[in-house]
Amino acid sequence: MVVLSALRVPPFLAILGGALTGGVFAVLLQPALVIQHAGADLPAGIALVKGVWQAMATGFVYQSGDPDLDILLSRGGMDSMLNTVWLIMSALAFGAVLEHTGMLERIVAPAVGFARSTVSLIAIAVATGIGMNIVADDQYLAVVLPGRMFRLEFERRGLPPRLLSRTLGDSGIVTAPLVPWNSCGAYMAATLGVAALAYLPFAFFNLLNPLTSIAAAFLLRRTMAPGPVPAAQSRA
Repeated sequence: MVVLSALRVPPFLAILGGALTGGVFAVLLQPALVIQHAGADLPAGIALVKGVWQAMATGFVYQSGDPDLDILLSRGGMDSMLNTVWLIMSALAFGAVLEHTGMLERIVAPAVGFARSTVSLIAIAVATGIGMNIVADDQYLAVVLPGRMFRLEFERRGLPPRLLSRTLGDSGIVTAPLVPWNSCGAYMAATLGVAALAYLPFAFFNLLNPLTSIAAAFLLRRTMAPGPVPAAQSRA
């Protein structure tokens, strides 16, 4: 993963390469365990392939007698991520419907009308990401929908896409664990055993990142000067 990332390989291929490398190492270092995981009377070559594929698809459960070690080495494979994948697909579909029916434009136009500068546009994008976390209850919607809402406006103003990506990361992503009823907040609370509102005052990174994004836009406003705003928006 580190090597592929350093070579700037696309994320999907880098993750796939990491998974395949893990399968290769499993075959080389623990062939007996892989064959046992296949759970069938098959030729060794086929059993190795089946064992690796089953581990990737439905996961692997390790039983060493040590509960902590078993939790560390046991995973659910792609099957355990299906709920997250469905959620991402639903968010993308929902955003596409809003965009193609024109509802998204009706939502964005009033907010964009107040954005006379790059700083105000980024501030509104940050506020939208945080608001979506509170209203939509999920991090993916808080990233996908504002991304679709502001993408065209950033393009019209000549602002780079990476600026929008960074703005969404500083708002829609980092603030999700701070909302108790958000899926991220619920997961963090269940994992840590601490309520979201209890650890919120100490989550300095999550609290300061949105403000840092706005402050950076303010300090760099001369180097990120937007292009001319369309007349229709100027009248707004």
